[in-house]
Amino acid sequence: MLPVISGPFVAVARKSAARLLLAFLGVQAAVIGGLVLFDALKHRRRTRRPDFPHPGVFDGNVADSAVTIYTYGEDLYAAMLAAIRGARTRVFLGTFIWKSDATGRRFREALADAAERGVEVFVVYDGFANLVVPRAFYRFHPNIHVYRFPVLRPSRLFTPLRSTGLDHRKLLVVDDETGFVGGYNIGDVYATEWRDTHVRINGPAVWDLRQAFVGVWNTVGAVPEISYDPPRAWDPHIRAVNNIPAHLVYPIRGIYLDAINRARHHIYITTAYFIPDKQILRALLAASARGVDVRLILPEDSNHVLADWLSRGFYTSLLREGVTVLLYRHAMIHAKTATVDGLWSTVGTANIDRLSLTGNYETNLEIHDEAFAADMERIFGIDSANCRVLTLSEWKERHVAAPVSETILVPLRPFL
Repeated sequence: MLPVISGPFVAVARKSAARLLLAFLGVQAAVIGGLVLFDALKHRRRTRRPDFPHPGVFDGNVADSAVTIYTYGEDLYAAMLAAIRGARTRVFLGTFIWKSDATGRRFREALADAAERGVEVFVVYDGFANLVVPRAFYRFHPNIHVYRFPVLRPSRLFTPLRSTGLDHRKLLVVDDETGFVGGYNIGDVYATEWRDTHVRINGPAVWDLRQAFVGVWNTVGAVPEISYDPPRAWDPHIRAVNNIPAHLVYPIRGIYLDAINRARHHIYITTAYFIPDKQILRALLAASARGVDVRLILPEDSNHVLADWLSRGFYTSLLREGVTVLLYRHAMIHAKTATVDGLWSTVGTANIDRLSLTGNYETNLEIHDEAFAADMERIFGIDSANCRVLTLSEWKERHVAAPVSETILVPLRPFL
């Protein structure tokens, strides 16, 4: 017979477990506080140079659509504002962060001018991401239809956590003819101090970005409802892949896994925040083990110290399996791109972390085209020249407190 566990013993065990949990949470909080303080002190000495490499603007065609890659904020913003100022019928704009600075005001004024001349304008922005921006900044022209993704939603109380993500997308669609998507938020700092990647499309493939905006607008109940517009053509070379938390749909993770598992020669990934789940990590390690050249460009120091330390917890596994870790220096690299075997590429809004791949509203373009992949490889090469190659021997020599801190933070991985 199994021994009977008495009530007092269970009570003592529960109290002990609770104390251990509280103690661990206390240690975890102390580590996070220490990292934030250390990062603040380090930030004062950090070298940010406005002359970091700008790969340039790359023009090309994918099937029947013209495609342009932007790698510098000022170039991108000029093109986006020109598109809005030339709009004749309709503008859809969605952004995660929208600063109330000179760049932010230029976009707001361009949208107001478009609405004044009779263009239908629809705007979505995320409330949580812009809590520090004065609410008065978002007083738009009265003819502009606006949906502020709410910080607090009743759905959070009655639905799974995974169905209540933030709207992390950065989209612009003008006249159903021109579309933009990528990693750039709207603000002065992104114009000149961050390295990011955005894509513009002109042609039938713009329908995918239109549908990405309209699908979420109608799903969240924004008004007025936007009517469905069927595509003029179906181009299998370009498609928008959309994470829709309200429907628990997260296909972007799937396209990454499929491409990684198919890779035969090389995988080049650039991401601002690298906190992969077990399946993606195993797929990358397995690819490297079978001889695929796997390279990751990550920020040496990002704008989120906690994300940096959670990411560093994966470096030992990556380096041991021969994955090349390239740390981007002197600027924040915020791009979310990948290219595989010179055949497949993706550019969009999703990082390789839990929030992007199983939490937030995201949009990535999946592009099957050799010429486009060649441009993405050129960009990766230019960015690589601004990176420091991390070696396993160097990583093993870091201060003993570093791996301890990384281990303490492991339980936070599912939340970032």
